Amino acid sequence: MYTTIRRLLSASAAIAISSPAAGQQRGILSDSAKASRRATEEELESLAIIERKVMIPMHDGVRIPADIYHPKDTTKHYPAIWVRTPYNFNYWDVANGVPRDMTGALTAIKRGYAFVDMQERGQFFAEGEWDILGPPLSDGDDEITWMTKQPWSNGKVGPTGCSSTAEWQGAVVALNNPGLAAFNVRGFGAGVGRVGPYYEQGNWYRGGAVQMLFIDWLYGNQKPQRPMFPANTSQQDLIRLSRFWDLSAQAPPVDWAKAFWHLPEQDILKAVGGPKGIFADSMPVATGGAMIKRTPNDPAWYRGGLFHDNMRINVPGLWYMSWYDVSIGPNLEMYNIVRKTAQGEAGTRQWAIIAPVGHCAYTRATEHTIVGERDMGDARLNYEEIMYAFFDRFLKGENNGVMDTMPRVRYYTMGLNRWQSSDTWPPGGAQPMTFFLSSGGKANTLLGDGALTRTAAAADRPDSFSYDPMHPVMSYGGNVCCQGNALTPGSLDQRKMEERPDVLVYTSEPFREGTEVSGPIIPTLYVSSYAKDTDFSVKVIDVYPDGSAYNLDESIQRMRYRDGYDKPLVWMEPGKVYRATFQPLTTSNYFDVGHRLRIEVSSSNFPRFDRNLNTGGNNYDEVRGVVADNMVHHSRRYPSQITITVVKK
Repeated sequence: MYTTIRRLLSASAAIAISSPAAGQQRGILSDSAKASRRATEEELESLAIIERKVMIPMHDGVRIPADIYHPKDTTKHYPAIWVRTPYNFNYWDVANGVPRDMTGALTAIKRGYAFVDMQERGQFFAEGEWDILGPPLSDGDDEITWMTKQPWSNGKVGPTGCSSTAEWQGAVVALNNPGLAAFNVRGFGAGVGRVGPYYEQGNWYRGGAVQMLFIDWLYGNQKPQRPMFPANTSQQDLIRLSRFWDLSAQAPPVDWAKAFWHLPEQDILKAVGGPKGIFADSMPVATGGAMIKRTPNDPAWYRGGLFHDNMRINVPGLWYMSWYDVSIGPNLEMYNIVRKTAQGEAGTRQWAIIAPVGHCAYTRATEHTIVGERDMGDARLNYEEIMYAFFDRFLKGENNGVMDTMPRVRYYTMGLNRWQSSDTWPPGGAQPMTFFLSSGGKANTLLGDGALTRTAAAADRPDSFSYDPMHPVMSYGGNVCCQGNALTPGSLDQRKMEERPDVLVYTSEPFREGTEVSGPIIPTLYVSSYAKDTDFSVKVIDVYPDGSAYNLDESIQRMRYRDGYDKPLVWMEPGKVYRATFQPLTTSNYFDVGHRLRIEVSSSNFPRFDRNLNTGGNNYDEVRGVVADNMVHHSRRYPSQITITVVKK
């Protein structure tokens, strides 16, 4: 491999002319878009000193590449806005001839900042071995220290980004390097490990069931076998080569709607020809072995780059979250933990904004923000202006008054379709309201007799259904991300899903007055099964007067973990009733007069979550399942219920 790349180095000019365009395999910008980006690049070059492919040394000798932009006025010192990514920030170099982050860099320069775009270890031009979220954590410490020592630096760094450019932030910020003065984190659920009652471990689990989104994500991102440039390659050669040779994998497209069905689950990537790596293989890059084989409290989760609730963040934070992203509950739990445990004034310097959009879709909100099928109204907000006001205060020391008037929590209430403010989450004055599941034993389907009532039934008339893992209830909308053609995220009318006999439907009477539900939603079910192990799933729904039923949040509980994720596994016994309390869901939704609250109960939500094969085995290495005959009990003795959080105005 090195021999091949040395030949490229010696013949770079010829290859730049004759090599096939990378755009043949990727999207190409239109001529007008290319012209606009080149105009942006020219303006940036007139204002900034640009240093590309700077190889930053880590303490173990591994070098991390960065593209650095800082104002041409060298008589001043500047704070750094920092973006670190596992993705390819050479993308526009190769496909279209201009770098990807020109617009972000230009905005930062105009506002008096340096802008640093940095790769994660083991990706593209970066040396070393990659692990999810970019461990070791010492890289973050080394990178911050390096930036603060540059001649252009004022000694302060603030990271920003969404999704994978944000998820690593929590654990790195918790190192409390003195150079990291503030952070802006967006859509960061995959960076949250164990916080409070949640053991999602970076969106890997929910309720002990695997969230399948990372399987297809890893298909394009785990690549332990990859080409690398020789260590003595000059910066000039790296810059020149980056315009046509970016070391990125060209993974063929996959029909994930079909691929997720493969059994055993541990072989899904193998079945689609994906690379080996941390998902299912014991690779040197994996500090804790294959991820699919870990339990929700495996020690390996605590050796990587996840934030856990024993960590402490002591710097100001600006948090962007959204109701239809993955894991809004753990995100808000982390926000509350940081506010509670931060030292000094840092606890009062945490601001949260919660939007009614999908994953990283903040700036795509419009006058009529449609999320799935539901119109959320005008959900626009000037996120960039808020971020720069925040960074101006904590990276520059310029108090422009914006953050003094900013509520600690700005949240969008769906149904009411407006932004609201609070000093806390849940909002002040919020109170629990409990509804009990009830039926005559026939809650199956939308046409059944399931109800939500304010008092528990005297007698138990349990509802039963058969869950066949070969014919699971399919995911339809939801608080999801990144599953290709297998799943459409957002709020969708659930009535067609409620036609299935393996879906139990419980609906309240219409609300007689408008009711704001903002905060945790906690389902508790009393259940039994003839299987050793099975799942129970729930979905919370707003039912409109015309009958349309829009999902708000969803969850699942694998029964082997019902006593806790840090406890021994416990199997179910036929005929015995067990209590299952789900990890809290959360939302902010206004139920107008005539609307009704509904929950669906089943045993699957696939491929949002993996299928429990009901055997009591490992699940990930099995190819056959058994049908589970499951029951939901509801009475004074077995008070199956859902507790919502109501805000009185």
